[in-house]
Amino acid sequence: MRRLWLIALFVLAAAGCGSTETVTVTTTRTVTTAPAAKKTVRVYFMRDGKVAPVARELQTADRASLLAAVGAGPTDRERAIGFTPGEGSERTAEEVYTLSQFAPKQAVDVGGRSYTRADFEDLTPAILVETPLPFATVSAPLRLRGTANTFEATFEYELLDSAGKPLAKHFVTATSGSGTRGTYDVAVPFGPPGGTGKLLVYELSAADGSRIHQVEIPLTFTS
Repeated sequence: MRRLWLIALFVLAAAGCGSTETVTVTTTRTVTTAPAAKKTVRVYFMRDGKVAPVARELQTADRASLLAAVGAGPTDRERAIGFTPGEGSERTAEEVYTLSQFAPKQAVDVGGRSYTRADFEDLTPAILVETPLPFATVSAPLRLRGTANTFEATFEYELLDSAGKPLAKHFVTATSGSGTRGTYDVAVPFGPPGGTGKLLVYELSAADGSRIHQVEIPLTFTS
């Protein structure tokens, strides 16, 4: 109470002197904005003379960013398993596949011309795996997705652990084959999880039953 009386007397005294003083108090609030989450996209390079995808994390998945990722080329780890940057028509195929990943049937413009993925069937593997991507960490069931153009639309897959022990093995039938590229999307159960391993996809030769068109994708398994 005494303090209130003192403040009142101070105000009256100031008023009696005919002067006023304005005190401005400024408060500053710090706002922390989280960085935008990166988007995982597929970028295509050449592997054994055919287009094949790898994963990239980009801030934006616009045309310029996707083409810049193609231009940057494969990483050292990707080169170690056979990925290389393409030249000429191979580079065009890489760009067309990368740009069309969100709408695979639509045409895209590259170098002033319009292309679809079908224009590069000769540079597309018989079994194109678009999920999972190399070095991905996966859990059961594994999603196996992509396109294929194999005899009677059928091909085989094996999921192996680091010792080469089979975790899963079966066949896949795409929506079409024998000269017409089809799609496939299957769930692959496996166990036990943990460690590293690889996915193998391949076609069995109609002539002698040997493996042809084999693709190997290194993976990490988690629960």
